[in-house]
Amino acid sequence: MRAFVIEAYKKEPTFIVRPVPKVGNNEVLVKIHAASINPLDTKIRKGELKLLLRYDMPLTLGNDFAGTIIEVGKDVTKFSVGDEVYGRPRSNNIGTFAEYLSVHEDDIAIKPKNLSFEEAASIPLVGLTSYQALYDILKVKNNQKILIHAGSGGVGTFAIQLAKGMGAYVATTASEGSNLAKSLGADEVINYKIEKFEEIIKNYDAVIDTIGGATLEKSFLTVKKGGKIVSISGTPNGRFAKVMGLGHFKKMLLSLASTKLTSLEKKHDVEYTFLFMKHSGQQLQVLTELLESRKIKPTIDKIFPFEEATNAIDYVETGKSKGKVILTIGSAE
Repeated sequence: MRAFVIEAYKKEPTFIVRPVPKVGNNEVLVKIHAASINPLDTKIRKGELKLLLRYDMPLTLGNDFAGTIIEVGKDVTKFSVGDEVYGRPRSNNIGTFAEYLSVHEDDIAIKPKNLSFEEAASIPLVGLTSYQALYDILKVKNNQKILIHAGSGGVGTFAIQLAKGMGAYVATTASEGSNLAKSLGADEVINYKIEKFEEIIKNYDAVIDTIGGATLEKSFLTVKKGGKIVSISGTPNGRFAKVMGLGHFKKMLLSLASTKLTSLEKKHDVEYTFLFMKHSGQQLQVLTELLESRKIKPTIDKIFPFEEATNAIDYVETGKSKGKVILTIGSAE
């Protein structure tokens, strides 16, 4: 099979031929028809997550997909050959920029019937990230106010819709994507190029940060006492290291690296959580119901053929995409 791999961190990815993966007892072999490109892929490519994730090289990139099952392991009970599925493989089994993937049955769900493979491939990572931020961590309630950064980005476009479905009042930051964010249900859109969100948004219940850095730090000014901030781009803290069961040395390093955020937590009486999204076929099934009932719709910016994977990744790295960028990999016929 063809796979799109990196030979070493910070090196240009390239195509190589690899054996078709062997299927474990609880795994299914999927012929991949489409995969989405996420900022997580570019961070892995550059080695920015080496403290949290260690991968052997060469590494096949890709963190979510949609495709058709062509083989099942002997202990698989949930799926059959011919099922159309989508999913996010666990972090030690990434590699969806390939023609085939062997994936645990707990990491996938039946593809929404009303979506194409390209549309379905856009969902798993951003959908699970949004779900776990809004339901598991923030536990958003009706009429609560939430600020979602980068409302025209992959996570933003999904999180806005999910939060609105939970009854929240949603503000978001965007620039050229203001109309898109509005069309997805955002109640208020702040053009970050000409407005300072931290001067406009006050006493909100929660923030979902997808940018990190100064944007994350300024977000503490927008949340009321007792509120919460969830970030997928900020610095993991010691609390995260403890929850993840990381060793003492990594816990110490992350505690030191997040000193400023810990100080902001105490100063503003706000709880900060770094979210490292987990695979979950069960949660994908919940999202499937929302997608099939059209309460949420996928947002796709561009679709690239597999042969142009490098161009697609470069485009994502510009930060200009509105919604998801997709690779078409194999025919569904």
